[in-house]
Amino acid sequence: MDTYEFEGKTTEEAIQNAARELNLPVEELNIDVIEPGSAGIFGLVGRRKAKVKVTLKTPSELEEEEEAPRERKEEPQEDDVNFAKRTLEEILALIPVEATITATRGEARINLRIQGDRSGLLIGRKGKTLDALQFLVNKMVSKALDKKIDVVIDSENYRRRREDSLTQLALKMGDKAKKIKKPVTTNPLNPHDRRLIHLALKNDEHLETRSRGEGLLKRVVIIPKGN
Repeated sequence: MDTYEFEGKTTEEAIQNAARELNLPVEELNIDVIEPGSAGIFGLVGRRKAKVKVTLKTPSELEEEEEAPRERKEEPQEDDVNFAKRTLEEILALIPVEATITATRGEARINLRIQGDRSGLLIGRKGKTLDALQFLVNKMVSKALDKKIDVVIDSENYRRRREDSLTQLALKMGDKAKKIKKPVTTNPLNPHDRRLIHLALKNDEHLETRSRGEGLLKRVVIIPKGN
């Protein structure tokens, strides 16, 4: 299995560099932090870059994540929410980006929303920067609090817009499959996006969905039952 190492001024930047150089979303990477980095004394003496080691998730790993139900997370408490919010604020201060963080509790997760004049820059191409931030905050929060808590980070409602877009695409293609009574196929999608297609149609008793293809990107085939 090929292993890659990437550096950055911060761990988040190192992860972002890995996703950009490999042209893959963070969720398709196994990431180990070798060196978290240090600003040194007064930002001058003893400064060290952050370093991460990266391997690509195998197709079987991605398929398991796509098909299996997500691991049950713990219900966050108010102190957990405040800690996650402070963690993200400290990371953004290092980038630096001036932004306001709104923190709320959802069902078994913490929602952090970034708001500010330049908050859109944190989304990145196809959400890769946002994914890197979310990955880093989840790792830091889970390790510090010693519990599994799902932290979801959004900016300018990117995740909701992306989810809504894929859901609408799935419903439209499902209607087409039923109308023409033939399978229809999506473009190649990453595991997270394929999962959204599967979930959007799983309660339609007239359809079934299957992932087909090799490698990280696969197509979802939407099949009218009886065909």
